[in-house]
Amino acid sequence: MSLTASPSGPGDAVREEFKTSNPMIIDYASREPSDFMDIYLTANCEFCITSGTGLGDLSGILRRPRVEVNFTPLGLLNTYKSDFLCTTKMHVLKDSQNILSLSEIFSKDAGFCDQSSIYEEKGVDFIENTPEEIRDVAIEMAERLAGTWQAHPDDEALQQLFWKIFPTDAVNANGVPYHGEIRSRYGADFLRNNKEWLS
Repeated sequence: MSLTASPSGPGDAVREEFKTSNPMIIDYASREPSDFMDIYLTANCEFCITSGTGLGDLSGILRRPRVEVNFTPLGLLNTYKSDFLCTTKMHVLKDSQNILSLSEIFSKDAGFCDQSSIYEEKGVDFIENTPEEIRDVAIEMAERLAGTWQAHPDDEALQQLFWKIFPTDAVNANGVPYHGEIRSRYGADFLRNNKEWLS
């Protein structure tokens, strides 16, 4: 069982039904959520899919594997867990609609913005992950946990290039490092399909 955490927060904050004809999907959050079931489902899921809020935080506390999608700010990715996969939103300049590369996001000081107003000031907008990108990173996690994951020949090089560009030595205003040992991974399919983003 995988658990999809609502971007709105815990189950009791969900107001709209998750419409699907798939009999394997239970729309727990919009029906009868409870604090107990939030904790029970998170503690017993195979892994959690989240945008980094609500039950996603709980999955970290309960030491469950986690997939984060549409994550921002990019510089604050959770990097301490080996059973953690992520993809982030693409950053786009509003005036030109040009997609910022990974290195440009940080060179333009858009990697650690913690308020939407700061992105507004910098003229940066976002492109959400596509359903296919979310599917791919979820499948990657499921296969990694099952021991059936098959890496492509260039996956490790792409992964190393991502973390070489990513500011792993960044510190906060008090000089405290954001990251220690890098244990997590960025979604393999996303990097394969967006090699120019790493250029």
